[in-house]
Amino acid sequence: MQGYSGLTFHIDSTESQSRYLSVAIEIEPPFTSKVIELNFPRWVPGSYFIREPIQYMTEVSVFQKNKPLNWKRKGIDSLRVNLDMKDEKIVLQYKILGYELSCRSTHIDASHLHMMPPFTFLLPSKGIDQNRLDMKHVICLHCRSDWIPATQYELIESKKINGFISSNAGTTHKYNANNRDELLDGIVEVNANENISFSVDNREHILKFWDSGGFYPSENMISRFIEDMKKIIAEHHALFGVHDWGTYTTVIHLTEKSRGGLEHLNSQTSMMPRNCLIDGHEDEYKDLVSLFSHEYLHQWNVKRLRPSNFINYDLQKEVHTDLLWWFEGCTSWLGDMLCVRSGAWTEKDWRKDFDRKLKRHTSRNGMLYESLAEASHDAWIHLYRSNAFSRERQISYYLEAELAIFCLDSELRKRSKGLHGICDLMVTLCEKFAIGYPNTQKIGIKYSDIRRELVSMKGGRNLGKMLDSLMFERKLPNISNSLKYYGLELVGKTNGDDEPESEAWLGLNLTQKPAGVYVTSHLDASPLRNILMPGDEIIAVDNIRTNNISKLKNITKKMSPDNVKITYNHEGIVNDLIINLIPEPAIKNKISGKGNAKWRDYISTRQSK
Repeated sequence: MQGYSGLTFHIDSTESQSRYLSVAIEIEPPFTSKVIELNFPRWVPGSYFIREPIQYMTEVSVFQKNKPLNWKRKGIDSLRVNLDMKDEKIVLQYKILGYELSCRSTHIDASHLHMMPPFTFLLPSKGIDQNRLDMKHVICLHCRSDWIPATQYELIESKKINGFISSNAGTTHKYNANNRDELLDGIVEVNANENISFSVDNREHILKFWDSGGFYPSENMISRFIEDMKKIIAEHHALFGVHDWGTYTTVIHLTEKSRGGLEHLNSQTSMMPRNCLIDGHEDEYKDLVSLFSHEYLHQWNVKRLRPSNFINYDLQKEVHTDLLWWFEGCTSWLGDMLCVRSGAWTEKDWRKDFDRKLKRHTSRNGMLYESLAEASHDAWIHLYRSNAFSRERQISYYLEAELAIFCLDSELRKRSKGLHGICDLMVTLCEKFAIGYPNTQKIGIKYSDIRRELVSMKGGRNLGKMLDSLMFERKLPNISNSLKYYGLELVGKTNGDDEPESEAWLGLNLTQKPAGVYVTSHLDASPLRNILMPGDEIIAVDNIRTNNISKLKNITKKMSPDNVKITYNHEGIVNDLIINLIPEPAIKNKISGKGNAKWRDYISTRQSK
């Protein structure tokens, strides 16, 4: 094979009921020494946390001409193999426990395999020419013959033969990956469900479902989702153009309550509660549509347009960037805007979702203590390690950057008289700095590139300082002022709201357990901030038992705020406290107004323009 790396990666799922995936790696000579070292990736691109997937590896063995070789662990993530011969290939075999169910991990059971390469494959780091890693690799999937694979890997052939590892009957599907990046990026979902194929602007798309409990959506919900996918894809194409990037694959995992997504070059795995594809669950369905749009947009923003130090990322250590606010926050903002522009969302859907985000934004004060750039850099220690007090001093660069980008976008549109927005800035950045574009100036961006291209746009000349302030200062964005440009305003609760403001406000986030109501965290300005702690149980208010959240809210809503008696359980000890509560703060976190012509243009489709 022209440009073949000499590396073939085998996976065998024919014993999936065991929850173990069998793996074999063939490494052909030439070898540069009599010692080969292999590393297991420590994190997954798009998920900024050291996860140590090597913890799931077991039953390691290495052979050369069927003779066992000596090997040993080196450090936390590596194997060291001593060769007998420098001119014979080696075969490394092991198993991966596919127990962790998430969009970023390898998962296997009797019904499917979801293979995540960084959760599955060791890669040689010593003993071969490292340039071989950026040559063409072969991936061989052996599975039951009634299972149908979906992947962005390039299919070479499929044969009904016995497996390379297990010798079990089945079908072996042989694929190519052109380099290390494509190898590590190429998820595989294989199960008995069909691959649903459709085309948008002559680009093929595959939709693949799997449900953790065996549920399968109704035909009408599948049809509805596909039609909305087509609308969203067409709207993305209207903005970014149609690129010759091959077939795009969408894998949907349906579970009881999990939610998440992970982007890849030409695919995504998105996980949602199965209610999203059951008739009558409109909010959940609209969330699915939003998630699809978000991950689809990542084809451009993060997978091809990347931070400079993510071009050849090192998966053995943390790789920090101050730009995650752009790659996630901007994607969240634009992904939802394309939903409404495409018609997959109504304007009402967008407003409802934006109100929800504003409520989250105004219930915390982390932006006074952490900037977007700081939150991006510290994602490795904050994002996946949150605690009950995180919202007081930390922010989500997804949410807060989305709101900041909205403010910047409205100002750019105002100064350019509606000619340009941040979506146009993203297109320009892709054309100049993204992988896979024909006339790029360089691959990868820094903050200075974003700032320079912004101020170079018509209407953007004086926006550099605004961008600096939004991203590097610890302060709240002026959302109200940005809405005024569109003829909209922020208001507080109205008499028509289901939950009017309470005079006796606890200021707590609560959770319902069989035993009762428990504190999870504090809202900003909570009068109980220094008294009731996360994990405390609220037993009664004014001697009235409060064994569910609804009952607790009804009691406090109707009572006087003065001299309130709260009975609570802290670490197994029951206590009483007498406290004067405060009225619920009148926070403006709802959009009001019909919007003007600028607003109608803002949310209108770009497909006809």
